[in-house]
Amino acid sequence: MIEKNLYLNFIQKGGLILFVSVLLGFVISQLGFVGAGALVAIPITILFLVLLFKNPHHGLYAVMFIGFFANGVSRYSAAPIGLSVDVVLLLTLIVGLIKSNNNDRKRLNNPFVYGIAIWVGFTIFEIINPQSKSISAWFFAVRGTSLYMIQLIILTVLLMNSEKKLNTFLNIWIGWSALANLWAMKQVYLGLNNAEQQWLNAGAFKTHLLFGKLRAFSFYSDAGQFGAAMAHMLLVCVILGFGPYKFKQKVIYWGLGIFFMWGMAISGTRGALIIPLSGIMVYLLLSKNFKVLIIGIVTVGLLFSALKFTTIGSGNYDIQRMRSGLNPNDPSLLVRLENQKKISAYLTNKPLGGGIGSAGYWGQRFSPGTFLAETPTDSWYVRIWAETGIIGLTIHLTVLFVFILTGLIAIFKMKYNIKNRQTAIALFAGFVGIALASYGNQVLGQTPTSVMVFMSLGFIWLLYKWDIPLKNSTLP
Repeated sequence: MIEKNLYLNFIQKGGLILFVSVLLGFVISQLGFVGAGALVAIPITILFLVLLFKNPHHGLYAVMFIGFFANGVSRYSAAPIGLSVDVVLLLTLIVGLIKSNNNDRKRLNNPFVYGIAIWVGFTIFEIINPQSKSISAWFFAVRGTSLYMIQLIILTVLLMNSEKKLNTFLNIWIGWSALANLWAMKQVYLGLNNAEQQWLNAGAFKTHLLFGKLRAFSFYSDAGQFGAAMAHMLLVCVILGFGPYKFKQKVIYWGLGIFFMWGMAISGTRGALIIPLSGIMVYLLLSKNFKVLIIGIVTVGLLFSALKFTTIGSGNYDIQRMRSGLNPNDPSLLVRLENQKKISAYLTNKPLGGGIGSAGYWGQRFSPGTFLAETPTDSWYVRIWAETGIIGLTIHLTVLFVFILTGLIAIFKMKYNIKNRQTAIALFAGFVGIALASYGNQVLGQTPTSVMVFMSLGFIWLLYKWDIPLKNSTLP
């Protein structure tokens, strides 16, 4: 009887496998591998929707995962993976608002949400900018310019209302960053694969292969964002290591910090250096230990002086690369300044700029040959200035200042939970560092960095609200 049941079970499973194989073969013959991929994606999508409706915060985890690998996948496939971020965020927002209660929504009453809402409102107004060349360009560009930001802050505050979810956020961030760093080391020490080499050959070699040395980019959009992301992670881990943890945990955090510092170095991204330097100053200020703050300022000053006024480590390419970033006559810097002069002249009578999506990648895609499309902006703030004019830049900088002021006040008021306060400082210092580094690169609007940064702002507000003299780790 047992053997008969086993035999029937084997026949059933074999029949199912045969049926799936025939079905896949038929779909591939009719629609190709894309159709087969779509067929396989159907049950995965259904499973995700079930999980999303059961626990909406899984949508944010999905956005984190997509944000990390989407740029890398684009080198292997032309599929619009990036648009999946929009779909997941929108679905998560709808489900989150439906399943939330009044107490949940009360947490949205905070300066981070109000500030980003003002910026989003302005970017929507930009759709009627008379200088805008393409509505399609606005649609694609406004997502990273403002829409992702407001959704990430709202969803974090609304759905990530426990320390367990905060820890999951940090673990996913650290885990993906470590994997990205390992992949970058593979690129530098073992070589590139065919897709990465083709990406370089298509034109990226101009900025990623300097003096015969590869600037590691891992599976990020470019070396600039990868270097900034590693510096961001370095800063967060080092500050967490100074928290009230057991010695073993401190060593792990500081070891990770050294590991990510290596990644920052092999990226050859000079602007990334500002992230740990400025972030440590923020940490020392918020630690309220002014003796340590003075020591920190002196230490940073000595490091700056060693790079600026000495030749220490000049035989090391990575150190020399960072030192060149402090040279006011650096050719790359002079080219950027010259481009900014051209943009300034162009914007003389355009207070609203050339329209969102008129510069950079989207400008070249939707309005090739125009001035802004063909003039590199390099900096996030120069891009905002070029696309939204002096009015837009002023609003954007004011909103960022509100974020910084809100973070400072909130953290200074925290006093009951030392561990949570330390985490809030790490996340806030990371935001300040990325905001400053965005003058040299466009990291503030690039995934996955933007995902980490704006979820961090949401968590800072939650950590502030959790700071009550109770042993309850979740919000009421």
